[in-house]
Amino acid sequence: MNVNQQADREVQSKSKTKKVLNILFKVFAAIVIVILLFVATVYTVNKISSYSEQKRMEPYGQHVSVDGKNMNVFIQGEGEETIVLLPGFGTASPALDFKPLISELSPYYKVVVVEPFGYGLSDQTDKERSTANIVSEIHEALQSLHIDRYILMGHSISGIYSLDYVNKYADEVSTYVGLDSSVPAISEQKVEASEIVPITWYRNLGFPRLQLKMSDDPYAGLPYDEQTKEQLNILIQKNMFNSTQLNEIVSMYSNFKAAEQLTFPVNLPVLFFVQKNHPAADNWVPEHEKLIENSVRGEVVLLEANHYLYRSHAKEIAEKFRGFMTQQ
Repeated sequence: MNVNQQADREVQSKSKTKKVLNILFKVFAAIVIVILLFVATVYTVNKISSYSEQKRMEPYGQHVSVDGKNMNVFIQGEGEETIVLLPGFGTASPALDFKPLISELSPYYKVVVVEPFGYGLSDQTDKERSTANIVSEIHEALQSLHIDRYILMGHSISGIYSLDYVNKYADEVSTYVGLDSSVPAISEQKVEASEIVPITWYRNLGFPRLQLKMSDDPYAGLPYDEQTKEQLNILIQKNMFNSTQLNEIVSMYSNFKAAEQLTFPVNLPVLFFVQKNHPAADNWVPEHEKLIENSVRGEVVLLEANHYLYRSHAKEIAEKFRGFMTQQ
Protein backbone atom coordinates (compact mmCIF):
# COMPACT_ATOMS: atom_id res chain seq x y z
CA MET A 1 0.00 0.00 0.00
CA ASN A 2 1.52 3.32 -1.03
CA VAL A 3 1.41 6.53 0.96
CA ASN A 4 -1.44 8.02 -1.08
CA GLN A 5 -3.68 4.96 -0.61
CA GLN A 6 -3.04 4.95 3.15
CA ALA A 7 -3.87 8.65 3.32
CA ASP A 8 -7.12 8.05 1.39
CA ARG A 9 -8.12 5.29 3.81
CA GLU A 10 -7.44 7.50 6.83
CA VAL A 11 -9.57 10.27 5.29
CA GLN A 12 -12.39 7.78 4.59
CA SER A 13 -12.15 6.37 8.13
CA LYS A 14 -12.33 9.85 9.67
CA SER A 15 -15.26 10.68 7.43
CA LYS A 16 -17.15 7.55 8.51
CA THR A 17 -16.39 8.28 12.18
CA LYS A 18 -17.63 11.83 11.71
CA LYS A 19 -20.84 10.58 10.09
CA VAL A 20 -21.45 8.07 12.93
CA LEU A 21 -20.82 10.75 15.56
CA ASN A 22 -23.12 13.12 13.68
CA ILE A 23 -25.89 10.49 13.61
CA LEU A 24 -25.41 9.71 17.31
CA PHE A 25 -25.54 13.42 18.14
CA LYS A 26 -28.77 13.81 16.17
CA VAL A 27 -30.30 10.77 17.90
CA PHE A 28 -29.25 12.12 21.31
CA ALA A 29 -30.63 15.57 20.47
CA ALA A 30 -33.91 14.02 19.30
CA ILE A 31 -34.21 12.03 22.55
CA VAL A 32 -33.53 15.17 24.61
CA ILE A 33 -36.14 17.11 22.62
CA VAL A 34 -38.72 14.32 23.07
CA ILE A 35 -38.03 14.23 26.83
CA LEU A 36 -38.32 18.01 27.10
CA LEU A 37 -41.54 18.01 25.10
CA PHE A 38 -42.92 15.23 27.32
CA VAL A 39 -42.01 17.13 30.51
CA ALA A 40 -43.46 20.35 29.06
CA THR A 41 -46.68 18.53 28.15
CA VAL A 42 -47.00 16.98 31.64
CA TYR A 43 -46.34 20.40 33.24
CA THR A 44 -48.86 22.21 30.99
CA VAL A 45 -51.59 19.60 31.39
CA ASN A 46 -51.14 19.69 35.16
CA LYS A 47 -51.36 23.48 35.30
CA ILE A 48 -54.50 23.59 33.16
CA SER A 49 -56.12 20.72 35.06
CA SER A 50 -55.27 22.22 38.46
CA TYR A 51 -56.82 25.54 37.45
CA SER A 52 -59.98 23.77 36.29
CA GLU A 53 -60.17 21.63 39.45
CA GLN A 54 -59.74 24.62 41.70
CA LYS A 55 -62.98 26.06 40.32
CA ARG A 56 -64.80 22.75 40.87
CA MET A 57 -63.63 22.30 44.45
CA GLU A 58 -66.53 22.33 46.91
CA PRO A 59 -65.93 23.75 50.40
CA TYR A 60 -66.97 21.82 53.51
CA GLY A 61 -66.53 22.26 57.24
CA GLN A 62 -65.35 25.49 58.84
CA HIS A 63 -62.09 27.34 59.28
CA VAL A 64 -60.65 28.06 62.72
CA SER A 65 -57.63 30.27 63.34
CA VAL A 66 -54.57 28.34 64.52
CA ASP A 67 -51.15 29.94 64.79
CA GLY A 68 -52.32 32.73 62.48
CA LYS A 69 -53.45 30.32 59.75
CA ASN A 70 -56.71 28.59 58.78
CA MET A 71 -57.27 25.01 59.88
CA ASN A 72 -60.33 23.24 58.49
CA VAL A 73 -62.62 21.31 60.84
CA PHE A 74 -65.64 19.26 59.80
CA ILE A 75 -68.42 18.50 62.33
CA GLN A 76 -71.37 16.15 61.94
CA GLY A 77 -73.81 14.78 64.52
CA GLU A 78 -75.25 16.12 67.76
CA GLY A 79 -74.58 13.36 70.26
CA GLU A 80 -73.76 14.11 73.87
CA GLU A 81 -70.29 12.59 73.53
CA THR A 82 -67.73 13.93 71.04
CA ILE A 83 -65.33 11.95 68.86
CA VAL A 84 -62.30 13.74 67.42
CA LEU A 85 -61.00 12.00 64.28
CA LEU A 86 -57.37 12.43 63.19
CA PRO A 87 -56.08 11.24 59.77
CA GLY A 88 -53.20 9.08 58.64
CA PHE A 89 -50.24 10.57 56.80
CA GLY A 90 -50.99 12.08 53.40
CA THR A 91 -54.77 11.73 53.56
CA ALA A 92 -55.88 14.22 50.91
CA SER A 93 -59.21 15.08 52.53
CA PRO A 94 -59.73 13.61 56.02
CA ALA A 95 -63.36 14.79 56.21
CA LEU A 96 -64.28 13.09 52.92
CA ASP A 97 -62.03 10.07 53.40
CA PHE A 98 -63.63 9.29 56.79
CA LYS A 99 -67.12 9.67 55.32
CA PRO A 100 -68.27 6.01 55.72
CA LEU A 101 -67.18 5.98 59.36
CA ILE A 102 -68.67 9.42 60.05
CA SER A 103 -72.00 8.20 58.65
CA GLU A 104 -71.99 5.26 61.07
CA LEU A 105 -70.94 7.28 64.12
CA SER A 106 -72.75 10.61 63.70
CA PRO A 107 -76.26 9.31 64.60
CA TYR A 108 -74.92 8.63 68.11
CA TYR A 109 -72.00 11.03 68.58
CA LYS A 110 -70.81 14.48 67.65
CA VAL A 111 -68.01 13.69 65.20
CA VAL A 112 -65.25 16.26 64.70
CA VAL A 113 -62.69 15.74 61.93
CA VAL A 114 -59.59 17.91 62.30
CA GLU A 115 -57.64 18.47 59.09
CA PRO A 116 -54.06 19.31 60.14
CA PHE A 117 -52.06 21.87 58.17
CA GLY A 118 -51.28 20.55 54.69
CA TYR A 119 -54.37 18.31 54.67
CA GLY A 120 -57.83 18.76 53.17
CA LEU A 121 -58.84 22.41 53.00
CA SER A 122 -56.42 23.59 55.69
CA ASP A 123 -53.57 26.00 54.97
CA GLN A 124 -49.99 24.86 54.63
CA THR A 125 -47.32 25.88 57.12
CA ASP A 126 -43.54 26.28 57.20
CA LYS A 127 -43.43 25.32 60.86
CA GLU A 128 -41.57 22.09 61.63
CA ARG A 129 -43.86 19.05 61.63
CA SER A 130 -42.70 17.82 65.01
CA THR A 131 -45.15 15.90 67.17
CA ALA A 132 -45.15 18.79 69.65
CA ASN A 133 -46.21 21.32 67.00
CA ILE A 134 -48.83 19.09 65.40
CA VAL A 135 -50.38 18.19 68.77
CA SER A 136 -50.38 21.82 69.90
CA GLU A 137 -52.10 22.95 66.66
CA ILE A 138 -54.81 20.28 66.88
CA HIS A 139 -55.47 21.21 70.50
CA GLU A 140 -55.65 24.91 69.65
CA ALA A 141 -58.26 24.15 66.97
CA LEU A 142 -60.41 22.21 69.47
CA GLN A 143 -60.05 24.94 72.07
CA SER A 144 -61.25 27.50 69.52
CA LEU A 145 -64.41 25.41 69.14
CA HIS A 146 -64.79 25.02 72.93
CA ILE A 147 -64.38 21.25 72.66
CA ASP A 148 -62.72 20.19 75.90
CA ARG A 149 -63.91 16.62 76.57
CA TYR A 150 -63.79 13.98 73.84
CA ILE A 151 -62.86 10.53 72.57
CA LEU A 152 -59.71 10.69 70.43
CA MET A 153 -59.73 8.41 67.36
CA GLY A 154 -56.66 8.31 65.11
CA HIS A 155 -55.59 6.48 61.97
CA SER A 156 -52.02 5.40 61.13
CA ILE A 157 -49.38 8.08 61.97
CA SER A 158 -51.90 9.85 64.21
CA GLY A 159 -51.27 6.97 66.63
CA ILE A 160 -47.79 8.41 67.24
CA TYR A 161 -49.11 11.95 67.70
CA SER A 162 -51.94 10.65 69.90
CA LEU A 163 -49.53 9.05 72.37
CA ASP A 164 -48.14 12.49 73.07
CA TYR A 165 -51.58 14.09 72.96
CA VAL A 166 -53.27 11.84 75.55
CA ASN A 167 -50.43 12.45 77.99
CA LYS A 168 -50.40 16.22 77.54
CA TYR A 169 -54.18 16.58 77.71
CA ALA A 170 -55.11 13.62 79.89
CA ASP A 171 -57.91 15.61 81.55
CA GLU A 172 -59.63 16.12 78.17
CA VAL A 173 -59.37 12.72 76.45
CA SER A 174 -61.83 10.17 77.87
CA THR A 175 -60.95 7.23 75.55
CA TYR A 176 -58.48 6.51 72.77
CA VAL A 177 -59.36 4.51 69.64
CA GLY A 178 -56.67 3.49 67.15
CA LEU A 179 -57.57 2.74 63.54
CA ASP A 180 -54.63 0.57 62.48
CA SER A 181 -52.61 3.25 64.22
CA SER A 182 -48.81 3.40 64.07
CA VAL A 183 -46.77 2.13 67.03
CA PRO A 184 -43.36 3.49 68.12
CA ALA A 185 -41.62 0.12 67.90
CA ILE A 186 -42.27 -0.15 64.14
CA SER A 187 -40.64 3.03 62.93
CA GLU A 188 -40.49 4.65 59.53
CA GLN A 189 -37.09 4.95 57.83
CA LYS A 190 -35.12 8.14 58.30
CA VAL A 191 -35.43 10.62 55.41
CA GLU A 192 -33.01 13.51 55.06
CA ALA A 193 -34.14 16.93 53.87
CA SER A 194 -31.89 16.60 50.79
CA GLU A 195 -33.85 13.52 49.70
CA ILE A 196 -37.00 15.62 49.47
CA VAL A 197 -35.60 17.92 46.75
CA PRO A 198 -36.24 15.50 43.83
CA ILE A 199 -39.79 14.90 45.11
CA THR A 200 -40.38 18.65 45.14
CA TRP A 201 -39.28 18.87 41.49
CA TYR A 202 -41.41 15.83 40.69
CA ARG A 203 -44.46 17.56 42.18
CA ASN A 204 -43.78 20.99 40.68
CA LEU A 205 -43.47 19.50 37.20
CA GLY A 206 -46.86 17.81 37.56
CA PHE A 207 -45.82 14.15 37.56
CA PRO A 208 -48.05 13.12 40.51
CA ARG A 209 -51.05 13.64 38.21
CA LEU A 210 -49.57 11.21 35.69
CA GLN A 211 -48.73 8.78 38.49
CA LEU A 212 -52.30 8.82 39.77
CA LYS A 213 -53.70 8.36 36.26
CA MET A 214 -51.70 5.16 35.97
CA SER A 215 -52.65 3.88 39.44
CA ASP A 216 -55.68 1.91 40.57
CA ASP A 217 -58.60 3.83 42.07
CA PRO A 218 -58.22 3.47 45.88
CA TYR A 219 -61.96 4.07 46.34
CA ALA A 220 -63.23 1.57 43.76
CA GLY A 221 -65.89 -0.73 45.20
CA LEU A 222 -66.12 1.22 48.47
CA PRO A 223 -69.14 3.13 49.86
CA TYR A 224 -68.33 6.53 48.37
CA ASP A 225 -70.72 8.28 45.98
CA GLU A 226 -69.43 9.68 42.68
CA GLN A 227 -69.50 13.30 43.82
CA THR A 228 -67.42 12.48 46.90
CA LYS A 229 -64.94 10.49 44.81
CA GLU A 230 -64.61 13.40 42.38
CA GLN A 231 -63.85 15.80 45.23
CA LEU A 232 -61.41 13.33 46.76
CA ASN A 233 -59.55 13.09 43.45
CA ILE A 234 -59.39 16.89 43.18
CA LEU A 235 -57.96 17.17 46.70
CA ILE A 236 -55.49 14.35 46.09
CA GLN A 237 -54.14 16.38 43.16
CA LYS A 238 -54.10 19.53 45.31
CA ASN A 239 -52.32 18.10 48.35
CA MET A 240 -50.13 15.23 47.16
CA PHE A 241 -46.47 15.87 48.08
CA ASN A 242 -47.15 19.44 49.23
CA SER A 243 -44.34 21.12 51.18
CA THR A 244 -46.04 20.68 54.56
CA GLN A 245 -46.42 16.94 54.08
CA LEU A 246 -42.84 16.63 52.82
CA ASN A 247 -41.71 18.40 55.98
CA GLU A 248 -43.70 15.84 57.94
CA ILE A 249 -41.84 13.01 56.17
CA VAL A 250 -38.49 14.49 57.22
CA SER A 251 -39.71 14.82 60.84
CA MET A 252 -41.27 11.35 60.95
CA TYR A 253 -38.26 9.36 62.13
CA SER A 254 -37.55 11.68 65.07
CA ASN A 255 -41.27 11.70 65.95
CA PHE A 256 -41.27 7.89 66.15
CA LYS A 257 -38.11 7.91 68.27
CA ALA A 258 -39.60 10.43 70.70
CA ALA A 259 -42.73 8.28 71.04
CA GLU A 260 -40.65 5.28 72.21
CA GLN A 261 -40.55 6.88 75.66
CA LEU A 262 -44.34 7.20 75.87
CA THR A 263 -47.11 4.90 77.04
CA PHE A 264 -50.86 5.33 77.37
CA PRO A 265 -52.04 6.57 80.78
CA VAL A 266 -52.93 3.46 82.79
CA ASN A 267 -56.53 4.54 83.45
CA LEU A 268 -57.28 5.62 79.88
CA PRO A 269 -59.54 3.12 78.05
CA VAL A 270 -57.87 2.12 74.77
CA LEU A 271 -59.45 0.28 71.84
CA PHE A 272 -57.39 -0.76 68.81
CA PHE A 273 -58.81 -1.81 65.46
CA VAL A 274 -55.93 -3.57 63.71
CA GLN A 275 -55.52 -5.34 60.39
CA LYS A 276 -55.06 -9.02 61.14
CA ASN A 277 -52.35 -9.68 58.54
CA HIS A 278 -49.95 -6.79 58.04
CA PRO A 279 -48.18 -7.17 54.65
CA ALA A 280 -44.75 -6.12 55.96
CA ALA A 281 -44.66 -6.28 59.78
CA ASP A 282 -45.15 -9.67 61.48
CA ASN A 283 -45.09 -7.97 64.88
CA TRP A 284 -47.85 -5.48 64.01
CA VAL A 285 -50.48 -7.09 66.27
CA PRO A 286 -48.10 -8.00 69.15
CA GLU A 287 -46.77 -4.43 69.33
CA HIS A 288 -50.32 -3.08 69.64
CA GLU A 289 -51.03 -5.60 72.39
CA LYS A 290 -47.84 -4.57 74.16
CA LEU A 291 -48.90 -0.90 74.18
CA ILE A 292 -51.97 -1.70 76.31
CA GLU A 293 -50.59 -4.47 78.53
CA ASN A 294 -50.62 -2.13 81.54
CA SER A 295 -53.93 -0.46 80.72
CA VAL A 296 -56.80 -0.99 83.14
CA ARG A 297 -59.04 -1.35 80.10
CA GLY A 298 -57.56 -2.14 76.72
CA GLU A 299 -58.75 -4.23 73.78
CA VAL A 300 -57.49 -5.18 70.32
CA VAL A 301 -60.02 -6.00 67.60
CA LEU A 302 -58.56 -7.79 64.55
CA LEU A 303 -60.10 -7.18 61.15
CA GLU A 304 -59.64 -8.90 57.80
CA ALA A 305 -58.85 -5.60 56.09
CA ASN A 306 -56.05 -3.45 54.74
CA HIS A 307 -54.53 -0.38 56.39
CA TYR A 308 -57.53 1.79 55.49
CA LEU A 309 -59.91 -0.47 57.40
CA TYR A 310 -62.33 2.36 58.22
CA ARG A 311 -63.19 2.63 54.52
CA SER A 312 -64.26 -0.99 54.16
CA HIS A 313 -65.33 -1.91 57.71
CA ALA A 314 -66.99 1.29 58.96
CA LYS A 315 -70.16 -0.42 60.20
CA GLU A 316 -68.27 -3.11 62.09
CA ILE A 317 -65.92 -0.56 63.66
CA ALA A 318 -68.83 1.63 64.78
CA GLU A 319 -70.72 -1.30 66.30
CA LYS A 320 -67.66 -2.65 68.15
CA PHE A 321 -66.80 0.83 69.36
CA ARG A 322 -70.30 1.49 70.67
CA GLY A 323 -70.23 -1.84 72.51
CA PHE A 324 -66.86 -0.95 74.06
CA MET A 325 -68.21 2.41 75.23
CA THR A 326 -71.37 0.97 76.82
CA GLN A 327 -69.27 -1.41 78.91
CA GLN A 328 -67.38 1.38 80.65
